Amino acid sequence: MQTRSVSRVLTAFLCALSLLGVTALSACSEAPAAQGGKVTIGYSAWPGWFPWKVAEEQKLFAKNNVEVELKYFDSYTDSLNALSTGAIDGNSQTLNDTLVSVSGGAKQTIVLVNDNSTGNDRIIARAGINSVADLKGKKVAVEQGTVDHYLLLLALAEAKLTEKDINLVPMATADAAAAFKGGQVDAVGVFAPNTTIALELPGSKAIATSAEFPGAIPDHLVLKSDLVKDRPQVAQALVNTWFDTIKWIKDNRDGAIDIMAKQGQVSKEEYKSYDAGTTIFTRQQNLDAFTPGTTPQHLNHQAASIVDFMMSTGLAKTKPSLDGLFNDTFVKAVPQ
Repeated sequence: MQTRSVSRVLTAFLCALSLLGVTALSACSEAPAAQGGKVTIGYSAWPGWFPWKVAEEQKLFAKNNVEVELKYFDSYTDSLNALSTGAIDGNSQTLNDTLVSVSGGAKQTIVLVNDNSTGNDRIIARAGINSVADLKGKKVAVEQGTVDHYLLLLALAEAKLTEKDINLVPMATADAAAAFKGGQVDAVGVFAPNTTIALELPGSKAIATSAEFPGAIPDHLVLKSDLVKDRPQVAQALVNTWFDTIKWIKDNRDGAIDIMAKQGQVSKEEYKSYDAGTTIFTRQQNLDAFTPGTTPQHLNHQAASIVDFMMSTGLAKTKPSLDGLFNDTFVKAVPQ
């Protein structure tokens, strides 16, 4: 409450200056962001989303005049359900999981690309299994309906196999990593930092990763569509905060890694090892991704491919509409 009060006083002061001829219109126009009520944003265990924790600790939400309750979910699936049911206002989630929610009737809008997975999503197998083709008839643990299930299906298709050719063992991602480490299954589909746990099994190795499927797994800030429509100033403040955070991380790398490693419950060295597997998007990369195109790097093309895949594999029963799903307005308006 103290932060909001300070923001209001500062905004009132700047608006008063504008009456004296001093340019402060931008500050006046931002006032509704702090007065629009608190928003709750969800995130879970993924290196591309841990910067939100940095934003919270460095008070960068307050700097952008928006009151945010950051909610961490131990279960990624729970975060998806929370946004779909309206329990939270926004969430950090993948494109394919967003499309699954939209196909079920959820009204959601993607306003920011946090990153692309470039290796931190992995299919990890025990010793003796050297390729995806070797998974035939084997027990493979994965959280159904999530991005690593999608990666598994992509990898199987490339190996000319289907889900029917393996013994799929559905379980939550963290539990799947633990089960694999304990020798209960032959392979597992997991994302970092759960990959660290899975790879503790002696002889284990990645036999497929998201690096082999460029653009297939983009990660986003997804908001309830009515929030974007009714409170665009809040959406803008959230997007501005993200880019402020990325700059702070660049300028204060050691301090940022301390924060993010602690949130991920891994060592700083382990967290550094995730760098290459998660490509954080710049503003320009965001704009390029939002621009319609015909390659996997363009969100409209990737979404169409994911929808086709979802329908053919039964991950979704209703084809989601892409109308209004992508909104690049806020990225375009980020101060440069």
